[in-house]
Order: sequence, then C-alpha cells, then structure tokens
Amino acid sequence: MKTKWIFLFAFLLPVAAYGAKPVSGVVMDDKGELLIGANVYWAGTGTGVATDIDGAFSLPTVSSTNRLVTSYMGYHNDTTEVHGGEQVTIVLVSDLVLDEVTITERKMAVLRSRTAAFDTQTLTGDELCKAACCNLSESFETSASVDVAYADAATGAKQIRLLGLSGTYVQLLTENTPNVRGLAQSFGMEYIPGAWMEAIQVSKGTSSVINGYEAIAGQINVEFLKPQKQDPIAVNLYLNTELMAEINATGGWDINDKVSTGILLNAKDMELEMDHNHDGFTDLPRNRNLNLLNRWYIKSGDYTGQVLVRALYDQRLGGTLSSLQFDNLQSDGNTQLSNSQLSNSQMAYPIDLRTRRIDGFVKNGYVFDQATGMSVGVIAAASYHSQTNRYGSRLWDANQTNAYLNAIFQTSFEDPSIDPFDNHEHKLSAGISVNYDRYDEQYEGIFAGSQEQGTKNQDFLSNEVTSGMFAEYTYSYKDKVTLLVGLREDYSTRYGFFTTPRMNLRYAPFEWWTLRGSVGLGYRSPNAVADNAAYLPSYRNYTMEKSLKQERSLNTGITTTFYIPIGKRELTLSAEYYYTRFLDGMIADIDRDLHRVYLYNLSDVAGAQSFSHNYQIEANMEILRGWTMTAAFRYTDVKQSTFLPTGELVLMDKALQNRFKGVITTSYQTPLKTWQFDLTAQFNGPGRMPMGFTIPEGSKQYYTAPSPSVGGVGGGPVVSIYHKWYPQLLGQITKYWRTCSLYLGAENMTNFTQDSPIRGVSMAHTESGKTVTLSDDFDASMVWAPISGWKIYLGFRWNLEREE
Repeated sequence: MKTKWIFLFAFLLPVAAYGAKPVSGVVMDDKGELLIGANVYWAGTGTGVATDIDGAFSLPTVSSTNRLVTSYMGYHNDTTEVHGGEQVTIVLVSDLVLDEVTITERKMAVLRSRTAAFDTQTLTGDELCKAACCNLSESFETSASVDVAYADAATGAKQIRLLGLSGTYVQLLTENTPNVRGLAQSFGMEYIPGAWMEAIQVSKGTSSVINGYEAIAGQINVEFLKPQKQDPIAVNLYLNTELMAEINATGGWDINDKVSTGILLNAKDMELEMDHNHDGFTDLPRNRNLNLLNRWYIKSGDYTGQVLVRALYDQRLGGTLSSLQFDNLQSDGNTQLSNSQLSNSQMAYPIDLRTRRIDGFVKNGYVFDQATGMSVGVIAAASYHSQTNRYGSRLWDANQTNAYLNAIFQTSFEDPSIDPFDNHEHKLSAGISVNYDRYDEQYEGIFAGSQEQGTKNQDFLSNEVTSGMFAEYTYSYKDKVTLLVGLREDYSTRYGFFTTPRMNLRYAPFEWWTLRGSVGLGYRSPNAVADNAAYLPSYRNYTMEKSLKQERSLNTGITTTFYIPIGKRELTLSAEYYYTRFLDGMIADIDRDLHRVYLYNLSDVAGAQSFSHNYQIEANMEILRGWTMTAAFRYTDVKQSTFLPTGELVLMDKALQNRFKGVITTSYQTPLKTWQFDLTAQFNGPGRMPMGFTIPEGSKQYYTAPSPSVGGVGGGPVVSIYHKWYPQLLGQITKYWRTCSLYLGAENMTNFTQDSPIRGVSMAHTESGKTVTLSDDFDASMVWAPISGWKIYLGFRWNLEREE
C-alpha cells in the first residue's frame, strides 16, 4: 500500500502554473531542403519533438528557457532564442561548413513528446552510444521501462519485458512495419545491430490501430539509418574480453538529386568456449553472424518511395564443453537422450542453432494536398525465416513465410470560417491490411507422448490469413487536448472475426503539467514452441491437451508528467500506472511438474486468471551544462494462475518475474565534446522461483517466503522460494575526434552471477578426465541473473563525412 501512495502522490504533485502559446516552424538545410525527423527541443530539458514529413514542428513553450535547440545527423546543432506564438524557420549548416571547435548545446539522448497522444519515448543515437549497444536487445540497459535478460543459460537468447509482460506481447516494428514476430522471437532483436539504428521509439500500452492489433503491452519501433542522410562510409569495430569481435560498415550515397541508396553490413564472430561457473556448459554459444541490408530512397515532387532488402545467416554452437566426457543419469519415461544418440554426437549435449532469413519491404507514398496533408501510402512487406535447431537429441526444424500489406489514406479537415485562429485540428486515417503467415514445423523429442513412448514426434503445418480494415480519428485543441480514437475489424481464417477498439487522450491543463490516458484491446496468435523456446534446453516435455486459442487482452493506463523549472533548467518528473488483464491467453505452467511445461488456455481452466499491475516514477534533468542524470523506479505485480504439484489451482506471483527495478543513469560530456563519461546503476528486485526448485548447496542468493496467492492448501499463502535482489553497474568512457571516436566500457562491474544457473548438471574429476553428468532434472531455463561476471569491451567508430 505504501508503494501505491507514493505513486498517487506523484500523480497529484502540485507546482506553480505558467501558460504560453506554442512555437512552430520548419527546419531546412542551407540549400533549402526540408529536413524530416530533425530533433527540436528546449535546451536543458527532455521536452521535444521530431519534424514531420514536411519538416514542420509545433512545440509548447516552457518557462525554464527560451532557447530552442535543433539537431540533425550530419549537421551542427542550432540554438535559437524564441518566444511563444512565434513562427520560425531554422536553417542547419553541414558539419563540413563550421569549424570543429564550435561549442554547441548537448543533444538530449531521450526525447518525450509533449503533444503526442501516446506515451512515447524516443531513444536517439546519443542514448544508444552510452553503452556498447551491439544490437537491439542491448539498447535498453539504461532504461527502467524495459527489462532485458537471458531467456536461458545455454543458448544466449535474450528476452525483453515491458509492463511485466514478455517480449511476445510487445509489437516489434522496423520502420513501422511488423518484423520481429513468430519464429524470429528468440533471436530477432539480436538481428538488429546497434550501429544500424537511427532511433528507437518505445510506446507503452495501446498503440495505433494503423500498425495492427498485436500490441498488448506496447510497441517498439526501430528507425534504421536513412540513405539520404548517411555518411558515405562509417565503420564501427568492437571487441570484448570474451573475444567476441564485431564489425559494422555502413554507407549512403546520392545517385542523383532524386535517388539515394544505402548499405548496412554487420559481421560477428565468437569462437571461444567459456565456462566461468565450471558446470561443464558453455556460458555463451560460439556464434557466427552475417547480416546485410540494402535500401533505396526515391523522392520526386510529392512522391516518396523506398525499397529495402535484408539477408542474414546466424549459427550458434554451444552445450557441454567439447573436451568433456558425458554421463546421462535419466531414468524415467521422459528420457530425451539415448546412449546411441549420445555416442554419435560430437558433444555430449550439443546445441546447434542455424538460422537463414531474408526480408524486405516496398513503400510508396503520394501527397495530394500539402495544406491538408491528404496522402496515400502503401506498404508491402515479406519475409522467409528458416531455422534448424538442435538441443541435445531434440530437433526443431521450422520455416515461416510471411506477407504483409497495409494501405493507408490520411487527411485533415478544417473550416477556416468556423475556426479562423486554427485552434482545432481534425485528422483522419483509414485503410485496409492483410497479413499472411505459413508455419511448417517438425518436432522431435519435444512434445510428451504416452508414458511408454516418452516423447512423440510431430509435424505441424499452419496457415493463417488475417485481413481487416481500420480507421483512426485525431482531434487536437490548441496544445491542450489531443484525442485519438481507433477501431479495427479483422477476420482470421483460424479465429474468425474480432474487433480492436483503442483510445488515447492527452490533456495539458497547464504548460507544466500533462496527463495521458489510454485503453484498448490487443490480440495475438500463439505458437506453442516459438513462444516458449526458453524451455527447449531442458528435459521438460511440452504438454498441450487442446489447441491454443487466440490471446485477447485489455490494457489501460494513465501517466502524468510535470515540467518543473529549477533556475534556468527544467526537471521532468513523470509517474505512470498500467493494468493489463488477459481475457484469454496461453499459460505456460512450469509449477505443476518439474519435467513438463503444460500449455493451456485461460478459458479452458475454470477460475484461471492472468494480469499485471505496473507502477513507475522517473525523474531526469540536465543538472549542469553537459551533465545529465536520470533516476527511475518501477514496481511490477504480475499474477498468473498455476497448478501446484498437488493438482490445486492457485493464483500466484508469476515465476521468474522481478518485482521491481531501479535505474540511476548519469552522463557528462565536456563542452567541446572531446570526452564523454557514462555510468548506469541497476537494482533488480526479487522474484519467485518455480515450484519444486531446490536451492543450490551453499547458495545465499535465495530465501523462502509465503507467496501471496488465492487458492492452495486451506486457501492460505503458498510457501515459495524467491531469489534475492541484486545490483549491476556498467560504464563507458568515450574520446571524440572530428570524424572518429574511441570507447572503452565495462558491464556487470559488480561481478554478480547466479549460482548454478543450469539445474541438474554436475561435473566431476575421474581417472579418465572431467565428466559432466545430467540428471533427469536438467533445466537451463531457470535463469534470473547474469551467468558471467565482469566484461570489458573496446570499440572504435570512424566516418567519412557526407558532402552536401
């Protein structure tokens, strides 16, 4: 209850009021070309917007400063003194024109729009450069909103959580096109290199119906580098103490005044077997990855077109160390590995994961009327994902073919005779979409059969076509009110008709205070294995008695943001609460039996529930020139119905879910941007371990406590094992020159690691050497903390500046 009162206090925090008209205008370069996506923000604050397709912006004034900063890749920052109600034209000058020692305002690394209806944060390139950020999964180390952790202790797969829900419930887009979904969930975020990203937008709660119906916890959109803005050549080299080497090479060129093209290349190699905890398993698999993207951009008058194609190959080899002997102690009907299979293996328990993928899109847009913004856009995307995965004797061979089409019409409609001062704005977006998915999967040794069979092999072929139509209306009154209402009606060949209503409201009664609220439904089609791939490196058998139904959820949330002037700077203080309840969904029950994963629908079990409450408070400020700091704390209460080993249904804390997370991030950049120092501290809360888990011998990382529950023996609380909270520290030092930079950093500087992250494995010394033993409790999925300690990395960036 104390926690809830703290958040209620943050929502109602009173401060002095100010009021003024917004500042609006356009941003262009010194040749008169409008700049799309330029960052415009008030100096010393996190309040800003990005320019739209016409290079235009509108930004409410703040009381703490009248200095407006504009930044854009390849151009020097511009700082302009403006006043409320002013119309300004901002001209940015290329980096090649100004002298290297020009002192400029520091770019804000995280931007939060004051005027958008959605609760959205934009992580700019400056935020991504605060840490190693080798790929998308590592881009949220400095964020309290998004959790990133290993999905298991054997494959190196990483998963994110938003609002207490796993990444499967977050719609992941690239260039506003659905991308990381289906079979790509396990490693899809690692297939998006950090050096390719221009920015990341994170939206919590319900998002726009234009992009589909799948966003349940929220939406993450990645913007790649743009050919028309990229430097001709840019290189990023990376090496860490685990001898993982990575190279990124990018480049963008103008073919003529209408056509540009860009290439993004990423290659990664890690060949060293490492076993820091001496359990006989590699901490991370050996990994080879090649990723290539080519993009074309066409701009001719009112027409804009884009073509993007990407291809990748990824191989991961892990499991038991190749130098060890093996002894299998399984004795029951769940046996996964036979002696004949083991003798034919190069490794005792091999993990061999190979992925081939090609994807791309074509975008066409035409503006009919610049004044009203009347335009039409068509997005056509396709992907083919093929993987061959081996976990011991388990095989999972799968292919997914996806095709996606989205046609959008947009316009605004206003009557100057009724509204001569342009106080009211009305916008309408409408269109149709079609999504096609074909899964062809083969399983061996994964699904449970009869007691005599142990496991059974299955072939799974699924086709789903979902077509629908949508409309979204946006009403704005000055900069005080924004109302966005969206509605979708879709038809699935698997699940029939379903409706997706969503609403977002922003209200700013004063310049210093903004309120947002959202409510809506979300849907997704579950995949039994892809959604629960973390349990594959284990001796758990998958058990599914009925076909899985479509997942449906209700999400609602409210956020409040205060902009508090302190001297000439501004403190941004925000608080939020989100509630998600599944109306129907897939439950992966790992409490019922240590040797199985039971998959079932909420609607198939009387009284079953699944929901989450998420509270967060965050403060950020530029304390002194060049020195910024962010502090945030999030409390998450996730409950899910599960069966006890006795067969009783109880509502308990969801297993392996942290109760809280705290983050303190500070960054200092010298006035001439010659040095930058970044430091982040994380405080990760405790979480419940699955029923039947036993504390490793001698470990002090766990404690027992009653788990708040409904049901159970006598209707009282169920005693469970919890892991304790733990801290993490990461930092980086960057030295800048005109066209290059050198960065040195470290991760997990507290050197905290989980004791015995893989259950049911032991290693002993025998006369013939070291022998690793797997018992019938073998399970690599019970990971909740880092499995390796200190990691130091060194990187180098160089770019050839773009000529204008």
